[in-house]
Amino acid sequence: MNLENIIKENKCTIVDVRSYEEFMGSHVANSINIPLQTIPERIKELKELTMPLVLCCASGNRSGQAQHFLSQHGVDCYNGGSWLDVNYYQSK
Repeated sequence: MNLENIIKENKCTIVDVRSYEEFMGSHVANSINIPLQTIPERIKELKELTMPLVLCCASGNRSGQAQHFLSQHGVDCYNGGSWLDVNYYQSK
């Protein structure tokens, strides 16, 4: 299944890795905010979420870093890129 379908069919947890302030400005409906710098200390919590995780941020850079780190720790996750793209897929 491709990323767009995973998001559209709500078969994932959307994790926004932007700062709390960015997240509060606007975000994907039903997404959760776990800022990039807190990912290592919250890995146990992340592993308990519905998999796969779809990570997003402003441009895809921070979510890419999070995806790389989490994949190395056995977490099933995708880099969703910009939260705007993820929001678009969810709204289709």
